[in-house]
Amino acid sequence: MTDPVFVHPIPEPVVVGDRFRLTGAEAKHASVKRLEVGEGLVVTDGAARAVQGSFLGDATVEVIDILELPTPHPRVTVVQAIPKSDRAELAVDLAVQAGADRIVPWAARRAIAKWDGKEAKAHAKWDNAARAAAKQSRRLQIPEVTQLVRTPQELARVLGMGEASAGNDASAVRVLVLHEEATEPLPAAVTAAVGSASDAGATEIALVVGPEGGISPEELAEFEQLGATPVRLGPEVLRTATAAAVALGAIGAVTDRWR
Repeated sequence: MTDPVFVHPIPEPVVVGDRFRLTGAEAKHASVKRLEVGEGLVVTDGAARAVQGSFLGDATVEVIDILELPTPHPRVTVVQAIPKSDRAELAVDLAVQAGADRIVPWAARRAIAKWDGKEAKAHAKWDNAARAAAKQSRRLQIPEVTQLVRTPQELARVLGMGEASAGNDASAVRVLVLHEEATEPLPAAVTAAVGSASDAGATEIALVVGPEGGISPEELAEFEQLGATPVRLGPEVLRTATAAAVALGAIGAVTDRWR
């Protein structure tokens, strides 16, 4: 079994042999897990730094290795239409466990749930769900949950599309919209977008997941105007809470993400 992961600030600088103490909720977490002296654990700041450690007791960690955080290729941003309240955190949890690198909440036109007047509270719930799922699945980086977007145009700004003049390569992002009436299979679209190791293909896939009522024709047209491609995940129509996780599995199987 892999070592448990703790999300906690790491001293700067840090070298093998250094010791530091876990504090707050993570110190309590170590106590609840009843870690014994000598047991291994991983401490990450959730963003850019992580260490392998040995537990010394009294919430103290001795650094035994400096870990290199992986850079997934391609990165996958999940654009998740807001599900019904009882499924919202499940959607985030499953997407993060399956490897999502970023999550964008989307107020789709046909979404039943709304964040109107409670955006900060709803965002905090998604953020907490992402953090908990990252720890459970032993991830060293906690996926960012961005602010809510309401239109495909707002999404384009979040993704940095059309900003090549500002130092971003807009062609590096490929938007794929899961749609039950699409004919192009998701794996084929991903393979074409990423290309071979010698090609300068997309470095990020933005995976758009619609609401329970489906993506409206108007929204689909707006996505296509931005260069998005409608894709079919498989023969079944999945719930909005599970679609991203299944799609991430398909992407992992045809790219280097699982290697």
